[in-house]
Order: sequence, then structure tokens, then C-alpha cells
Amino acid sequence: MRFVEFFTANIRNPNTRRAYARATDEFLTWCAAVGVSSLAAVTSLHVSTWIELQLQRLSVPSVKQRLAALRHLFDWLVVGQVVPLNPAASVRGPSHTSRTGKTPVLDPSEARQLLDSIDISTPAGLRDRALIGLMVFSFARIGAALSMRVEDVYTQNRRLWVRLREKGGKQHTMPCHHSLEEYLHAYLVGTGIDLDSKGPLFRTLARGTKQLSRTALPQPSAYLMVRRRAVAAGIGTKIGNHTFRATGITAYLKNGGTLESAAAMANHASTRTTQLYDRRHDEISLSEVERIRL
Repeated sequence: MRFVEFFTANIRNPNTRRAYARATDEFLTWCAAVGVSSLAAVTSLHVSTWIELQLQRLSVPSVKQRLAALRHLFDWLVVGQVVPLNPAASVRGPSHTSRTGKTPVLDPSEARQLLDSIDISTPAGLRDRALIGLMVFSFARIGAALSMRVEDVYTQNRRLWVRLREKGGKQHTMPCHHSLEEYLHAYLVGTGIDLDSKGPLFRTLARGTKQLSRTALPQPSAYLMVRRRAVAAGIGTKIGNHTFRATGITAYLKNGGTLESAAAMANHASTRTTQLYDRRHDEISLSEVERIRL
């Protein structure tokens, strides 16, 4: 029961819960295969060996996440007196330092090309343009965007605002860019969901009707939609949901925005996090590489 409570009562974020459950499942499956009989029989040698095996197939950040999952799990079990010691506590994880994130970023012209390519004569098109526009113009995370309700789009000081619930239970409000205001208004009025204030803002399509249901759009479905829209728009970059957050931040900084304001708009606790989304230096590097003439 203590083991189950770690994933249900101790972890509130569903993404963290999913990642930690996957890491734990993989580790315990491996332990069973090598003859470890119980949780109490797990030693630091088992954890360190498994971590080394993970480094052969996964990136360093992914391996560090898996080690963190084991550390937190066994800490929880130690406090609950299930096991005497935490075998993952003394295992050193791999070193990793990065000043630039790996999220693919679109050029502003590509982002505009993608938005303009969406057919808005259907409820799905209105929804998809509004969702992508929200992530670009408000720097919203996909999780925060998909958890919005209709009432989280509201008017204040004659301007449309959005209310986002970010990681850690933080509530964040942002005024809408004029393009985003247009996208959201067209979506809400065009689909008729503006009257359902308590319903989810972004919804699935009801089967066989091509009309919006009252079910919130799942994150995997949003990813598939983004990939499909990118291919249809002729964009070769392999983008994901997080691409639009990074694209918006980079475009803002390119046009004279400050790092401090970008951090506040993105609801980052530190500007160091925001710097991972700043890809202005990519253009500098490209121009310098082109100086190599043979």
C-alpha cells in the first residue's frame, strides 16, 4: 500500500506520475530478471548497474530523471519503514550541462505559414488555430492550455485575457495578442462553446459528427494534430507541442523584448530557464558557419 501511495498520494502532477511509474516499472522488471527477490534486496550496486545500462540507450537528462524517480520512491519507502535504506541515495548520476534547449523552434515566417494554412471553415480548424496561437502568443505550456475552461478566456479593460494554471498549481494571467484575440473569438463564437463557461476550452470531436464534444482534448491527440498540421503546411522541422512556446519566446526576444519580461510572461521562476528557449544565437552560428568557404 505504501508503494501504491507513492504514485497516488505523494505525486500530484500527472506527467511526473506517468514518468516515475514508467521508470519504476522498467527498473523493477530488470531487477526481477536478474534475480532480485524483493524491494528490501535492492542494493546500490543494482541501481548503479541499471543506470549504466540506461545510458547506453537514453539521453543523459532521461537517465537523470529515472534516477530521481528511484531516489524519491525509496525515500518514501524508507519513511514508511518498508525498507531500511535508500539504495539509490549514494548512486551518482551522469553529469549534464546545457545552455540551449533541444526543443525545435520555428522561424516566425514558418509559424505564420502554419497558422495561415489551417482551414478554419470547420470546428476542428478553428480549435487547432486557437490552440497553436495560444501557445505561440501567450507562451503557454500544452498542459496548461488543455486544462483551460471556457471561462478562462475573459474580457478585462476592453481586452481579452487568458488564465493559465501552470505547473505547481501556479495561476498565471496574460493579455491576448491581437491575433490571438481574433483566433479565440472566432473559435468560441464559431463553435458555440462560448455559452458553456464551465466546459473545457479545447475539446475532442464527437464521433461521426465533426462537431466538438464536451471532452477535453488529450495531450497525445494535440501532439498528433500539431504534427499533421505541420506536414500539411509543408514544414520539414519535426515539431512538437512545446515548439510553439519556444517559438513565441524567441520571436519576442528577437523583436527587442527583455529576458526578464519573457520570464515573467512564461511564468518562469528564473531567467536561466527562459534562456533555454532563446534561439537567437542559432542565427549567429549559422551566419558564421557560412564564412567557411573552400
